[in-house]
Amino acid sequence: MTSGRGQTHTWYLEFVKPDARRTADPVMGWTSIDDTSGQVRLEFETQEEAVDYARREGLVFRVEESRERKRLVKSYSENFSFDRKQPWTH
Repeated sequence: MTSGRGQTHTWYLEFVKPDARRTADPVMGWTSIDDTSGQVRLEFETQEEAVDYARREGLVFRVEESRERKRLVKSYSENFSFDRKQPWTH
């Protein structure tokens, strides 16, 4: 598992409809929704482009700023310490 920041400088516009009705398929059990706009995700290079598009289309929008990530500093030797909290897995 990696925690790199590659491809994280893109802005996305996602359509959220909290009142959209979800139904469960009786045979397969899959969940479906009446409004397919929730499956659309538009990609923009800058925040300004995304905001301009939303305003131009008359969409109600909310900008969610990215949160600062807390870095956990660990050394490689911690993998072999005697007081490990989790057992060795491989």
